[in-house]
Amino acid sequence: MKSIIGLSAAALLATVASSEAKEGMFTPDQLPDISRDLRKTGLRLNANDLSDLTAFPMGAVISLGNCTASFVSPYGLAVTNHHCARGSVQYNSTEDNNYLRDGFLAATRADELPAAPGSRIYVTVKVDDVTSDIVGGVDGTLSGRERFDEIDRREKSLIRACEEDPGHRCQVASFFGGLQYKLIKRLEIRDVRLVYAPADSIGKYGGDIDNWRWPRHTGDFAFYRAYVAPDGSAADYAEGNVPFTPDHFLSVSAAGLDDGDFVMAAGYPGSTSRYARLIEVENTFDWFYPTYVDIIGAWLKTIEQASPAGSDARIKYESRIAGLNNTLKNFQGQIDGALRVGLADRRKTREAALNAWIAADASRAPYAEAIRQVDALAEESAREAQRNFWYNNATRPQLLSAAQRLYRLSKERRKPDADRERGYQERDMTFFRQSLEAIERRYDANVDKAEWLFFLDHYLRAPETLRSPALDAALGLEPEMETSELAARLEAYYKTTTLSDKDVRKKLMQATPTELEASEDPFMALAVALHETEMAQEERSKDRDGRRANLRPRYMQAIIDWQRAQGTVAYPDANSTLRVTYGNVIGGSPQDGLIYEPFTRLEGIAAKDTGIEPFNAPGLQLELIEAKDYGEYELRSINSVPVNFLSDLDSTGGNSGSATLNSRGHLVGLLFDGTIESVNSDWDFDPRTTRTIHVDTRYMLWVMEKVDNAGDLIDEMEIVRD
Repeated sequence: MKSIIGLSAAALLATVASSEAKEGMFTPDQLPDISRDLRKTGLRLNANDLSDLTAFPMGAVISLGNCTASFVSPYGLAVTNHHCARGSVQYNSTEDNNYLRDGFLAATRADELPAAPGSRIYVTVKVDDVTSDIVGGVDGTLSGRERFDEIDRREKSLIRACEEDPGHRCQVASFFGGLQYKLIKRLEIRDVRLVYAPADSIGKYGGDIDNWRWPRHTGDFAFYRAYVAPDGSAADYAEGNVPFTPDHFLSVSAAGLDDGDFVMAAGYPGSTSRYARLIEVENTFDWFYPTYVDIIGAWLKTIEQASPAGSDARIKYESRIAGLNNTLKNFQGQIDGALRVGLADRRKTREAALNAWIAADASRAPYAEAIRQVDALAEESAREAQRNFWYNNATRPQLLSAAQRLYRLSKERRKPDADRERGYQERDMTFFRQSLEAIERRYDANVDKAEWLFFLDHYLRAPETLRSPALDAALGLEPEMETSELAARLEAYYKTTTLSDKDVRKKLMQATPTELEASEDPFMALAVALHETEMAQEERSKDRDGRRANLRPRYMQAIIDWQRAQGTVAYPDANSTLRVTYGNVIGGSPQDGLIYEPFTRLEGIAAKDTGIEPFNAPGLQLELIEAKDYGEYELRSINSVPVNFLSDLDSTGGNSGSATLNSRGHLVGLLFDGTIESVNSDWDFDPRTTRTIHVDTRYMLWVMEKVDNAGDLIDEMEIVRD
């Protein structure tokens, strides 16, 4: 084994030295522009075919709203990350049926469980450029709020027309800071069911300890199934619904790939800030990230102390705990990464180079003025964010949030549907109702109260200029208030509220403002008292957004022209629309003396195992590893079944579950994480340290066949063995 590892490390160093990571989360329509480099890197498909979101293989890649998934059978079977489906596992779990602990596998399709309320599968069916429809002819002299309203009106009009086709959900997405707009039409599948999820001891192996770390041994995969009405139309959950038949699905590779092989990922990355100005960088890294890091640890302890391990309350908050741990490690990694690469200095250098290019030609002078105004707006936004920070945290209680939304709905329902605020139109009511239902399995009064007390304690210690007079008056808050007195005051809210009842919440969707204003429910009374404050915040935000919509496109045009002059193709920041990133399977050396091999092995699971969560692999799995029962899934170059692998792909949050494809479009893995050295790539891509982590399909198939007896699902998929 020593000689094998030594050879691997030597090969790795040679590969690292010669590799050049590919920066860019490209929109599919940009791929023909970089087809030569795609072919050079190893792609064997036609780049022009990849640009069609409704053709193979992009047509098989789907959105879950906050994660990515892919169809892998003609019967609506969709694979995604375990952590993306875990909310549905948690929602269906109880102390007696703890699917988080034990895993879930539907014996038949009739046993598949409804996913958490609000779960969706979105299948893209059409994309149109609508830039001229959105901003064409908009008066440049409009105020920020007027411009926001005009763009909002035009977007709603296009969406309304698009959604005249029943069962579809449409969106207008902005690219390059509003320089380009696209209308995306998607089939909205509302009947989503949980098919299979390994136990946390596989799907979350390593837990928060291994999160953002390499080496990794996590079986981060799970399966949903999409259902529709018998006529093929989108429908709410019903026993008579049938599996959706996708136009395209991916073949799953049992042959996999090896070090240096081409890979690409297609998915829906959430957001990046590659083009953020220095002012935005400094506000984030000097204030926002450090402030949040300071409170998350104590926040987690607050939740854990109020929800004993194994209790129903802890099950309800497992997703929140996992999310906070992920955020904590991410933000700290962002801070460390910014210091390591000198992010602020790199941004200063880039802005100086852009300024020099603009100054070199008098015709580019308008760019300079737009950039000056962009910076002034960024500074204004930073001040507002700091002012709102503690107020926003102090109004976190779930029932207060529900009350605020219900009161806002009562006011919006008095308007014509086209004029209502987004989220309160008729198109949103199914999701609105389901979000009220979802509280049922994600709310515990004792935990919620403990969280509220925690944040109000921080709020009271904030400078008076950062507090809200309306909140202070409504709760009777005083700077020197004793914690015990505040706790007693909050206790009354939870004792007398009726909003903890799901049926009450749903019934109030039809209430009028007058009825809600007369409500004796304490959370509703607080929502009414805070409404004007909330609306003032929103007014300022929309005004800034309107001004930003006028300025940001000019700044981004400067970036595009500047990069074109240097022979590179600019890509837009991630915005939850489909993107493609490509590169190779590759290890790395993020710092002196530290070597990352490209693959981890089954034996690494056993080596880490302590029998104590999160390193508590199932006994059967450990026996199979000990017996070296690899089946057909062994990678000979590592003498084992590969568990996870590294690539140099450019990714971020939202890419979770992204299909990792080989040169011929076969599914070889699922993207699920990045290394701690990579998290800073949201702001600045560093080709030397950026590495993305994927779960290998060979490990997925090995677990399904050998550990969880999910052979029927394997039979349902098209397995490629060459």
